[in-house]
Amino acid sequence: MPQPDTFLAVCGNTHLYPGARCRLQGLPDPQTFADRPRPVDVLLHFSDSVTTDAELRTDGPADAVFAVPAYTTRAGRQIEGRTWLVRDFVRTGTRWS
Repeated sequence: MPQPDTFLAVCGNTHLYPGARCRLQGLPDPQTFADRPRPVDVLLHFSDSVTTDAELRTDGPADAVFAVPAYTTRAGRQIEGRTWLVRDFVRTGTRWS
């Protein structure tokens, strides 16, 4: 279960890749966050029910990035840790991706 300052992000695949989308849930003020993202802790939940802690960082020279540590998919595939550039935040109904 995520901690109070950790937000759930539901991903539609077993891993991230360029163009992948995750639905970030539970933000108290999503529009302000989309306009000016801030660093937050994230619990990534992948389609195979594997979860891993991650960080959304905004302190680097690029736009927001997801820092995802190494993890293993349910099928046993080792996924290396990586930092992913977040290109944009898009509202879909009451969720953000």
